[in-house]
Amino acid sequence: MSYRDEYQQKLTSAEEAVKVVKSGDWLDYGWSICSANSLDKALAKRMEELTGVNIRGGILTRRPAIFDVPNAADHFAWNSWHMSGIERKAIKEGFAYYIPLRYSELPGYYRNCIKTLDVAMFQVAPMDEHGWFNFGPGGSHLKAVCECAKTIIVEVNKNMPVCLGGFENCVHISDVTMIVEGENPPMETLGGASEPSEVDLAVANLVVPEIPNGACLQLGIGSMPNTIGKMIAESDLKDLGVHTEMYVDAFVDMSKAGRITGACKPFDRGRQTYAFAAGTQKLYDFINNNPECMAAPVSYVNDIARVSQIDNFISINGAVDIDLYGQVSSESSGTNHISGAGGQQDFVMGAYLARGGKSFICCSSSFLDKKTGQLKSRIRPTLLEGSIATCTRTNLHWLVTEYGKFNAKGKSTWERAEGLINIAHPQFREELIAAAEKMHIWRRSNKK
Repeated sequence: MSYRDEYQQKLTSAEEAVKVVKSGDWLDYGWSICSANSLDKALAKRMEELTGVNIRGGILTRRPAIFDVPNAADHFAWNSWHMSGIERKAIKEGFAYYIPLRYSELPGYYRNCIKTLDVAMFQVAPMDEHGWFNFGPGGSHLKAVCECAKTIIVEVNKNMPVCLGGFENCVHISDVTMIVEGENPPMETLGGASEPSEVDLAVANLVVPEIPNGACLQLGIGSMPNTIGKMIAESDLKDLGVHTEMYVDAFVDMSKAGRITGACKPFDRGRQTYAFAAGTQKLYDFINNNPECMAAPVSYVNDIARVSQIDNFISINGAVDIDLYGQVSSESSGTNHISGAGGQQDFVMGAYLARGGKSFICCSSSFLDKKTGQLKSRIRPTLLEGSIATCTRTNLHWLVTEYGKFNAKGKSTWERAEGLINIAHPQFREELIAAAEKMHIWRRSNKK
């Protein structure tokens, strides 16, 4: 049987495909912009007849139709590997939950812990002449998902970019149970061309001078890392490399400006390595069938041992709060869940260990509390009760706010307190000093 004949044999409608889902099943919806679309809408139509369905996914870029099913919590639970704003809202609606993880281990979670999955459904690029469906920008861990799933339903989207890599970036038709030709929606966009804030620019101006020629970059999610990337594109830096969990628009800007060659990478030389990608159409056009870009499983990309072998590795990530001990919370503010650990732990430690490596945690010094209208400091005496310490005080390297940058590596508790207070918002410095004194991490001789 030819692959095309097999394709026709397995082709069905979304409505027929989702009939395989039963009460109590575990489903996987894919990842980020590759999450199920037509299948999601079809499942929403019959979700009210189901109970106890558990669904895994993450970094949603659009609200799934199942989220709007009446009394959603009575029918399913959404379990997220990394929260987007859409999923954060769903937590408060009572049917979404976070799965704590180190992102580099996610394929291993499926292969070694989860092992059995009832149904996997996600969007893919059209089948090639060899019978392969490319995972597109959401590869990450989907090969491991397919290995565990009893039933694999692929939803073909002709607008899905084909992301080259070499391994674990596609599934063969022989392993697929059903094929649905979806509505072919355009790729969902994440982020965009919004103007950077004054704080973003101030932080970027502090970080970019710390980056040498030949450095290898990882950028996290958010406007601040994106601003840093755009500033790099406008700089005179050369021969930069890319080895990043998430591929974002800023890398496209750097590539087109000639900043990226990958010439100094010890492996994957000349290639921009990433686990998944999300951004604007500019990004999707750039990565489509581009041999310069290498989509690889997150277990490869985020591996600490691999990252630490790359000289001058630069990791740039954000944070919610930091305390005077140097503990970083990037997931929650108290018990209010915001995001997830993602690969921050992996890249912070990888950069920390690399020769010439630098890990930057970047954030604004303060924020406006929407409930009270009051200005609050992101640098706190201790993390709020219930806050998650994403990065421990033992692997904090550089912290950067609009007021300065501080290298915590090798610093004692009083040196850390002093360094962090010096880059806090001036309005809060005196009260932070008073708190540090009570915590016995302030040397009075240093008090200004």
